[in-house]
Amino acid sequence: MRRIELALTMILLAGLAVLAACSGTAGDSTDAGAGTASDGFDGTVRLGAAVSETGKFAAEGKDTRQGYDTWLQWVNDVNGGIRVGEERYRAEIVYYDDESDAGTAESVARRLIDDDGVDFLLGPYSSGLTTPTSAVAEANGVLMVEGSGTSDAMFERGFENLFLVATIASDYTLSSIEALAASGARTAVIAHEDTSFATAVARGAARHLEANGIEVLATEAYAEGIEDVTAIMTTLRDLDPDLFIGGGHYNDAVLFVSSAKEIGFEPDGMLITVGPSNPRLVAELGRDAEGVIGPTQWEPSMAYAGPYFGTAADYADYYESLWGEPPVYQAASATAAALALHLAIEAAGSIDTDAVRAALRELSADTFYGPIDFDERGVNVGKPMGTVQVLDGKIVVVAPDGAATGELRYPLG
Repeated sequence: MRRIELALTMILLAGLAVLAACSGTAGDSTDAGAGTASDGFDGTVRLGAAVSETGKFAAEGKDTRQGYDTWLQWVNDVNGGIRVGEERYRAEIVYYDDESDAGTAESVARRLIDDDGVDFLLGPYSSGLTTPTSAVAEANGVLMVEGSGTSDAMFERGFENLFLVATIASDYTLSSIEALAASGARTAVIAHEDTSFATAVARGAARHLEANGIEVLATEAYAEGIEDVTAIMTTLRDLDPDLFIGGGHYNDAVLFVSSAKEIGFEPDGMLITVGPSNPRLVAELGRDAEGVIGPTQWEPSMAYAGPYFGTAADYADYYESLWGEPPVYQAASATAAALALHLAIEAAGSIDTDAVRAALRELSADTFYGPIDFDERGVNVGKPMGTVQVLDGKIVVVAPDGAATGELRYPLG
């Protein structure tokens, strides 16, 4: 979409954002452009999603839902629905709050399938919640397309109904480590949450460090939900590494940076999996976040583009017109997951599960989020991971070279 067209669309749709922003209570559905066949649609494609409206993933859950609802607003009100053969279907998404809890997420998935009769599922935030919900989807023969459950272990189960548009967890740190090694880093320590996602990130990081000539001095795992990492950070500080690598989620990033500041741990580089790409981290930690490095699935400045949403920057403008804030990559990942499912339905010309699954496996698309090309596991192998660094209070893409808008600052001193 050209920018002038996008601007006009923003004006028309900005008022609709309030409708899509309602909280995720039981049975809550967002149905942008909703109506019946008399409104110009021939039918409905009903999607379901567990989202973290409450609990420890509430921040990421909000971004995930807004990402899904960005696609929903666009597909119904801009694209004219989903083309299914010669007909046009409106899209609807039914939401329930999974409370950031795996057991609740599993129950939500069952409810969406058994009670709400959804045609397809979109994934929740995090590997910990995607693991049980995808198992329910697989057992019931329902397709799930997602952008936040990246643990390698999920794609070693032989599932045929799970598809991931994001880069898999073990490769989260690849471009970061390559850039840091090229800048002279030679030793590293790793701390990670003892969960499937963070463990996969840590194992992948250890492999990438070794491949790039960086020695791993120590690896420390800690329990999920930890509230104090001082002892771990003190142990790692005393090893005097060049790099600290932290694997976890947003709250872990806050703990890592705050604890390092408190105990005087000043490695030449800090690479943390989730947090540095989120403006909330800079707002919360201020100058303490300066120089922190992190992987990113997507940034508005990246040179990605496609026939849907336009460029990465166009997508960011459209998203901000709806929500009054710029998108973080978790939101873009959610939009891309819904878009991939949409494209597969159109390619199949049907909402039949087998036909749409086959179309997903054959899908090859350039999008605002990057290339989408699923392998036999259901993992998108078309899109590389990016790296950002907080520089002068701004989040700057510093790797890989083809996506970078600034230079990596290493060492920080």
